[in-house]
Amino acid sequence: MLNERKIKILEALISEYITFGEPVSSRAIAKRYNMGVSSATIRNEMSDLEELGLIQQTHASSGRVPTDQGYRMHVDRLVLRDLTEEEMAYLKSVILSNVNHMEYLMKETAKAISLITNYTTIVSEIGHNQLKVKHIQLMPMDAVTIVVTVITITKLIKNTVVNTANAPDLETLNHLTITLNRQLKGKTVSQIKEIKIKDKAHKVLLESIITAVIGILTMEEKIEIFASGINNILTYPEFDDLQKAKNIFKTLEEKEILITLLNKDADDNVQVVIGSENALEEMKDCSIIRAAYKHNNNPMGAIGIIGPTRMDYHAVSSVLNSVVKNINATLYALNNDKGSERQNE
Repeated sequence: MLNERKIKILEALISEYITFGEPVSSRAIAKRYNMGVSSATIRNEMSDLEELGLIQQTHASSGRVPTDQGYRMHVDRLVLRDLTEEEMAYLKSVILSNVNHMEYLMKETAKAISLITNYTTIVSEIGHNQLKVKHIQLMPMDAVTIVVTVITITKLIKNTVVNTANAPDLETLNHLTITLNRQLKGKTVSQIKEIKIKDKAHKVLLESIITAVIGILTMEEKIEIFASGINNILTYPEFDDLQKAKNIFKTLEEKEILITLLNKDADDNVQVVIGSENALEEMKDCSIIRAAYKHNNNPMGAIGIIGPTRMDYHAVSSVLNSVVKNINATLYALNNDKGSERQNE
């Protein structure tokens, strides 16, 4: 457990590093923050924080910088702030002036967030033609592999394989096929995610198959991606390394990767993925702050803000939280207004 002084020193160090991008010394913290203790005491506390893996020393003669674990502790303690009147007015004007055209709304939202935060902003929009399942067929491939065939109502046919410790026989697979078709026929991705498995004997296998079906539908749905401020990455010294910058730019050009980065387990609560928590090696030096926006509890897409691990997590999370709430509220109000108009006709 960290005492209050250690937490204050960690927060001060993170604040300094986010602002200046240079290793932070005990003297700098003593000078700029009213800790009420000497530089030597702060230095001892920083040594303890280093042993706990929350900060690290990049060179023997340098100060310390936060680790991903230190950032995680910082992020988990954040209390989001209200935006300024100017920020709120700007964001609301962007949303309200484009809400009747989702493509424009997403493009302008990406630009607005990028402008406010100075980070790269990625926005996804799920098209209105969300795919629905028409039929699913399970077939054994070998002793440990099952072929899953998915046919959608648009007559799209896709195959994938699911690995299992011991594939059931054909009779059992036929039974599971019937069960799955009863549950999944006519369902979209968001509806399939709500399905509860009742067959305890085959629960693990059915969950794997449903995950595979969701993966197929998600990748085949019409999902638009809008990006703004990609070159903002170059303004941070962390990406002075040309090869590192190239790897990130290449990743940001891959639509399927961006869809995964944005939509994986996203909901309308702000989520922060820090450095090494990213599954992609190319994104280990970046953090992603993301959230989904919804309409009537159905995901419409997601917004992600990408920058170095030395992000201003507090400011960015607050902006994203406000944007998502405003989009959700505006879409809800717009739908209710249209519903009222139809009733009055």
